[in-house]
Amino acid sequence: MALTRSFKETVKARAERDPDFRIALLREALDALLSADLDIGKALLRDYVNATLGFEKLAIELEKSPKSLMRMLSDQGNPRAENLFAVIAHLQAAEGVTFSATLSSSPK
Repeated sequence: MALTRSFKETVKARAERDPDFRIALLREALDALLSADLDIGKALLRDYVNATLGFEKLAIELEKSPKSLMRMLSDQGNPRAENLFAVIAHLQAAEGVTFSATLSSSPK
């Protein structure tokens, strides 16, 4: 489903003024990826990139093609782990945060 321009502008405006919102958006993307929900994780990463540094700047910083990064995080994208983790590591560094996963056991 395509997002309306006003939604994208709203997310971008909120991200510009609210660091906690940016971090929460990035956290939700990583939570989705760790929960094996690749489509939602990629969509949230795409929203985060669009609302923060943008694909052009990210591409320059990662020495990748902007189109390649956009395609990687698209609905049909199938990113290689190496590329996905490079993007995530860069976004964490740009935000000045690190995330970690914890192991918890659940009853069988």
